[in-house]
Amino acid sequence: MLRLSKMTDYGVVVMGRLASRPDERQSAADVAANTGLPPATVGQVLKALATGGLVSGTRGAQGGYLLSRRPEAISVAEIVVALDGPVAITACVEGADDPCSVEATCLLKGSWDAVNIAIEDALKQVTLADMLAPLFQFNPPPTELREATP
Repeated sequence: MLRLSKMTDYGVVVMGRLASRPDERQSAADVAANTGLPPATVGQVLKALATGGLVSGTRGAQGGYLLSRRPEAISVAEIVVALDGPVAITACVEGADDPCSVEATCLLKGSWDAVNIAIEDALKQVTLADMLAPLFQFNPPPTELREATP
């Protein structure tokens, strides 16, 4: 099963919270309280997102975090990279952190790159705004309701 890490999942939740009030600085404690995530986890996520250039933080009494760009300009791929590093579904794709122990004799060397690129491209196509879009955008109402709408 291909699965993103919990930190990436939490990153999307934290980014969603920041996007819900785009002009209001939010402290890590406020984000934690409003998302139900542990404060320490929110702190780790915000630090990684700031290092990745997706949020900006200001210290002090009036401090807090803001998205660095509008939600429409932030891709899910960027969030994944900020929290988990480059997309690498196996050890043998270009950019993977872990070296493959059988790379020298592997008949499939490089074959996973196409799959990795397809997944990365798909993640680049989905924005934070898409993730926050109402459910009906992806599941239109039944035909009779659409016809009744002016």
